[in-house]
Amino acid sequence: MPQMREGDRINNYLLEAKIGSGSFGEVWRARHHVFGDYVAIKIPTDTQFVRNLQREGIAVHGLRHPNIVRVIDLDPYADPPYLVMELVNGPSLRSAIEFHKTEMPIAAAVTIMRGMLSALDAAHAGGLFHRDIKPANILLDHQPMQTLGSIAEQSIKVTDFGLGQFSGLTSQTMMQSGSLRGDESGRISGTLAYMSPEQREGRSVDARSDLYSCGIVLFEMLTGELPQGIDLPSRIRPSVPKGLDQVFAGSYARLDQRFPTAKAMNSVLAAFGQRPSAVPYRPRGCEWNDRRDAASKTCQQCGGRVHDNDQFCIHCGGQTALSVPRCPSCQGYVQRSDRYCIFCGKDLRVLVT
Repeated sequence: MPQMREGDRINNYLLEAKIGSGSFGEVWRARHHVFGDYVAIKIPTDTQFVRNLQREGIAVHGLRHPNIVRVIDLDPYADPPYLVMELVNGPSLRSAIEFHKTEMPIAAAVTIMRGMLSALDAAHAGGLFHRDIKPANILLDHQPMQTLGSIAEQSIKVTDFGLGQFSGLTSQTMMQSGSLRGDESGRISGTLAYMSPEQREGRSVDARSDLYSCGIVLFEMLTGELPQGIDLPSRIRPSVPKGLDQVFAGSYARLDQRFPTAKAMNSVLAAFGQRPSAVPYRPRGCEWNDRRDAASKTCQQCGGRVHDNDQFCIHCGGQTALSVPRCPSCQGYVQRSDRYCIFCGKDLRVLVT
């Protein structure tokens, strides 16, 4: 692959400045030589990533959503191959997390996650799973960092679907930095720190694998660090509402205990700052019921409606149960109906009181 420099021309675009790079290649800010429109152009630096580029362009071109970086043009057979995309005039979520450290505004974290989930809901509806959700792949059309608390949901842009997989297809073989190689089942694509257990083990993935990664990103936005063990965001940052602990636990969990869809997770996040009309999320295995007359109770602190089984209010984070059971082995928060602790696997049928 030729080495690109400022002033080089890619089709109708003049390269102005390199704005990103990695093992896959480079991303340049470029300007249309006639109209003056600015775009971002992704150029692979190794032939092994040309197929990734082609797959990303084809997959995303069919997605029309304000929270997904728009694809404008693609030529995988040019020299060099290139993908032309919408230019986002702002930092990545990775930069925002590093700037705010442990003090990212909670409202900003909720808004960013809602934008991400809206994008994933659209992608999943089209049968496409991202498989590499991480802060570096979330762009923020917002500046400066000091005003992140006022960020709008439409300013959140999910990018880099290069490792995406369509439902029903076998695992792809393209890899990027931070990926793992599996056994005879093939290669595992994604970034290790944000990867779901089933993805790490090379098993088939679905929408819930992306939601697991979203849980890790949510935790990192709220605390400045990655989750470990049974940690909940509020244990590290006490100002985090307990309701966000439940959102995190509903994504960073065993596969059958996760939110079933991005829309379900997003509907719970919508409760922050407003009174939702839907009943909060309940794990698979419990009847999903969003009727007005569903079994419910009222939070004594804020008056919000919560389900009888909820231990914390999803609106204000206040405790709604007289007592909250915890696993005697690892001290994780559990439901009275749980037979085993979802964190350590302890048998709870006798021990939980």
